[in-house]
Amino acid sequence: MSITADRKSELIKEYATNSNDTGSPEVQVAILTERIVNLTGHFKDHKKDLHSRRGLLMMVNRRRRLLDYLKSIDAPRYVGLIKRLGLRK
Repeated sequence: MSITADRKSELIKEYATNSNDTGSPEVQVAILTERIVNLTGHFKDHKKDLHSRRGLLMMVNRRRRLLDYLKSIDAPRYVGLIKRLGLRK
């Protein structure tokens, strides 16, 4: 259900704004998106796993708040990120 350390480091390298960047909104949203995709696949097999579903909803809400923050400080970065991740908005 969670992502491996290798995959997480790949995401950090791909979405980082500079070489030491691990906490920018882009990186955080990319990691959360990967975790959300993994959990939604988990729910196809385990429909009654309500405890993990609560965690999924919390991650979706955290991602939405980060995206709203990014949109408020730099709209072009927001648009570029959602296009790269393939998100709806």
